[in-house]
Amino acid sequence: MLFSSFDSHGMRRALELARRGEGFVEPNPMVGAVVASPADGGTIIAEAWHEEFGGPHAEALALDRAGEAARGSTLYLTLEPCCHRGKTPPCTEQIIKAGVARVVVAAGDPYPEVDGGGIAALRTAGITVEIGLLEAEAVRLTAPFRMLVTGGRPWVIAKWAMSLDGRLAAPPGGDRWISSEESLKIVHRLRGRIDAILVGIGTALSDDPLLTARPEGPRRALRIVLDGTARLPPDSRLAVTAREWPLLVAVGPGATAERIAALQEAGCEVWQGMEADPEERVATLLSELGRRKYTNLLVEGGAAILGTFFAGGLVDEVYAFTAPKILGGAGDPLPVLPDTPPVDVEEVLHPDCDILVRGLVRRNDQISPR
Repeated sequence: MLFSSFDSHGMRRALELARRGEGFVEPNPMVGAVVASPADGGTIIAEAWHEEFGGPHAEALALDRAGEAARGSTLYLTLEPCCHRGKTPPCTEQIIKAGVARVVVAAGDPYPEVDGGGIAALRTAGITVEIGLLEAEAVRLTAPFRMLVTGGRPWVIAKWAMSLDGRLAAPPGGDRWISSEESLKIVHRLRGRIDAILVGIGTALSDDPLLTARPEGPRRALRIVLDGTARLPPDSRLAVTAREWPLLVAVGPGATAERIAALQEAGCEVWQGMEADPEERVATLLSELGRRKYTNLLVEGGAAILGTFFAGGLVDEVYAFTAPKILGGAGDPLPVLPDTPPVDVEEVLHPDCDILVRGLVRRNDQISPR
């Protein structure tokens, strides 16, 4: 299908707008909309993005701003419009009522109550619908939403900082942080827009972290500690702050009732997986988070936890920080994982003297356009 240069311009603008919803709209997808007049080669009339969960959808906002000028217009959408009644009316009805003549959609919506139904409804109403403009970009933008809908679990981001010699932990008595201040700012911004942050009990005991975003972002992430035998001290900073910032301690079948009760008394939520195998227990935990509609999970664990997620094929995205330091024998490198697929690099940044490589883990079950 051939699209004009203005079509590409309109859709790129819609994608830019959609990104503004990151951290505000989950578990809904980020969506952008542009209303344009086809006259004189194309002119943007109105634009909008999905601004908050439960609020009006992007297309509804854009059409409302366009008013009567929407009649006979072209509507650019990063995602197929909904055709069912949820927290808001069906967007297809609003598009039809507005008199839009043509709709250009970047990618389909895999949500079962939509999944092609929105496009079919528009075509039945006589509206020209064209699909696939900048589809790869739109699918990438909504990848966490698609994983939740089609995979039943959150999108998993693995983050770690290491020295030039591959060490993940600073030596005892040394500087607590491997990475730079600018790298830490990036991590805190990331924490402020995701649904949950996870570490292992080793990190929780050695670092006594808070795992909060400072300053706070649009979301308050659930803090999760993988703690097979419930060793997290009730007087740790994580447990002490559990009543003001939610904390889930994920324990295994070996956790005693007494230790579980002590954590619950401190205000922690305790989730118990009964699988003996840690990889299986992690997969079950991810399914539970998916059931709760958590869209993305940041894994900040050490080598053991990262190894478990990679070995289970559960990592979708990577934030790998490398600091210009040699730490020597302290700290455990990642375990040998011979079957781990490569990372397709999306971005390389240089926060201070560090190097940040961000990319997607290539997998055979990669989320695909619908």
